[in-house]
Order: sequence, then C-alpha cells, then structure tokens
Amino acid sequence: MKKYLLLLIIIGTITSLADTIELYKKCAGCHGENGEKQALTKSKVIGGQEANLTAKELTAYRNGELDQYGLGNIMKLQTSILSDSDIEELAEYISKLDVNASK
Repeated sequence: MKKYLLLLIIIGTITSLADTIELYKKCAGCHGENGEKQALTKSKVIGGQEANLTAKELTAYRNGELDQYGLGNIMKLQTSILSDSDIEELAEYISKLDVNASK
C-alpha cells in the first residue's frame, strides 16, 4: 500500500511539473527558456528570482495593478488565464531556473 501511495505521489508530481513547464512556455517567448532574457529588452531577467516576489508580481499584473517597464498591458493579457495555483507553481519553477544554462 505504501509503495502504491508513493507511486501516486510521484506521478502527480511529474504531471504537475509537466503542466507548469507547459505554462512557462508562454513566458519563454519573451523571457527565454531559462528566464535569461530581458523581455522586449525592457524587463529584468526573471530566472532564479525569489518565488514570493514572482508570485506577487504575477498576481499584480493579472489584477492590472502593476505596469513595470511599460509592459503592464502585455503581462495582464498573458497572466489573465492563470489561477492562483498556476501562479504559485510558475513562481516556484522560475525560482529554480538557471539563467546560465543557455550559455
């Protein structure tokens, strides 16, 4: 029974990670595969950024409360489909990105 439960946890974790990677692909177009790019040459590099800060910023963009670098409208559109859970998962994923991996 314990092995079965462990297997279910592992499968759930892998599935969740795959979903988060799919979500991040929309970000990667501007921010780079590893968060190493300045979006539209304006933003800061997001890879490795603290998860709490990323979650706070994504939530603020989604709510139309943030307009850093003049990208507020673009980010509001990009984040409008994200749930609170999606934002938390993305923030954790982004915090673990290695901006030097692409070099």
